[in-house]
Amino acid sequence: MAYELKLITGNANRPLAEEIARDLRVPLADAEVSRFSDGEVFVHINENVRGADVFVIQPTCPPVNDNLMELLVMIDALKRASAQRITAVLPYYGYARQDRKVQPRVPISAKLVADLLTAAGTQRVLALDLHAGQIQGFFDIPVDHLFAAPVMIDYLGKKDLVEPVVVAPDAGGVERARAMAKRIRAGLAIIDKRREGTNISVFMHLIGDVKGKDVVVIDDMIDTGGTLLQAVEALQREGARRILACGVHPVLSGPAIARIENSPLEEVIVTNSIPLGPEKRNKKITVLTVAPLLAEAIRRIHAEESVSGLFV
Repeated sequence: MAYELKLITGNANRPLAEEIARDLRVPLADAEVSRFSDGEVFVHINENVRGADVFVIQPTCPPVNDNLMELLVMIDALKRASAQRITAVLPYYGYARQDRKVQPRVPISAKLVADLLTAAGTQRVLALDLHAGQIQGFFDIPVDHLFAAPVMIDYLGKKDLVEPVVVAPDAGGVERARAMAKRIRAGLAIIDKRREGTNISVFMHLIGDVKGKDVVVIDDMIDTGGTLLQAVEALQREGARRILACGVHPVLSGPAIARIENSPLEEVIVTNSIPLGPEKRNKKITVLTVAPLLAEAIRRIHAEESVSGLFV
């Protein structure tokens, strides 16, 4: 028996969900996701989902706690409405940076979120560019991990880069940068840095040659922009010809926009995994859509086909 495909979304990134729905030619399910006067989340599914294969599209982006709670309540509502299978589609996984204990008496919040999703009734997770691939192991349910690299590689291929070099802004991003460099036939450089506190990092050393070359700084997310701008300053000192940046998830909190605007960056390439409000729009920021990628992954999961084939 083929279960009916249903798509549902909260308020985190409705434009992305609508784009995915258009690509799949499946309408978004009729659901009310609202608040009581005291701020509690209220969800009412206004159509039958009994026996359906339901995909809940909801990045846990800022406001992180509100969007996470919406996701959990939607999943609980679907479970109690007898959905056959519930898949949480997470274009952005909030709390992912807290994936290990880096000092005494701190939580591993990425694991806590995984436990919450599972306890709510999630039976499968579809995630995009997790901060650390090991987060997949925090779940005892299947996890499909997608990468936005093909979308960005296709765009960079049109930029006519001269002797391109892909730069990892820290040691944790080396694997991602190496994979990107291999795909676009570019060199590789690494920023060696020391982190001195939350959202605070200090540049130490550049490993690699960027003089007279076009460089692309690649990271999974851009938050305050501190790490990115320190990398840009180092690359400029080392004589880079052009400096571009790619960040899958445009968190862009605090002084990020001002830092990008006043920096030597030529362009910052991000995706619509997180919605950018008018206050975060900037002429240097280019937004690429990941809707076709997510839509094809959803189609393959629903049809019980291979998802890894997307990245062959």
